[in-house]
Amino acid sequence: MMKIFQKRLREMRLLCGLTQREMAEKLDISQPSYIRYENGTAEPSLEKLVKISEIFDVSVDYLVGKSEV
Repeated sequence: MMKIFQKRLREMRLLCGLTQREMAEKLDISQPSYIRYENGTAEPSLEKLVKISEIFDVSVDYLVGKSEV
């Protein structure tokens, strides 16, 4: 499931034209912390996962690979 999350997180960020630094700022975390989400060495808290879904206007299920929409 993490592989899907990593892939979708990066894809959605690029589709929205955001940098890793901009995503970190939106999530109120450091850029290295955000990078760890994308490279799979850390998982976001539920609160951050929900915030990511709101930023991209997608469901948490989509981000974690439980749905295709």
